[in-house]
Amino acid sequence: MANQITNAAKPFHRLLLGPVTVRRAIKVSLVIGTLLVLINQGDLIMAGAMPPIWKILLTYLVPYGVSSYSTAALLRDTARAGA
Repeated sequence: MANQITNAAKPFHRLLLGPVTVRRAIKVSLVIGTLLVLINQGDLIMAGAMPPIWKILLTYLVPYGVSSYSTAALLRDTARAGA
């Protein structure tokens, strides 16, 4: 209960950078990002070519951002509902 109250008082950017949010986003990004790289760039990789690094980075960054935002929003909304 005390954790919910502190989460309700935290600014959204603090929730985005919190350890729970970051850990979850890294895990999601590694799994989903890898699957997306294989789906989108697998043919190049199998042919022995290296896809552009910016495409690979974005492929990992997008699920990280989505997971971070949704986790922080869930923490905020749960804390508000409990307060």
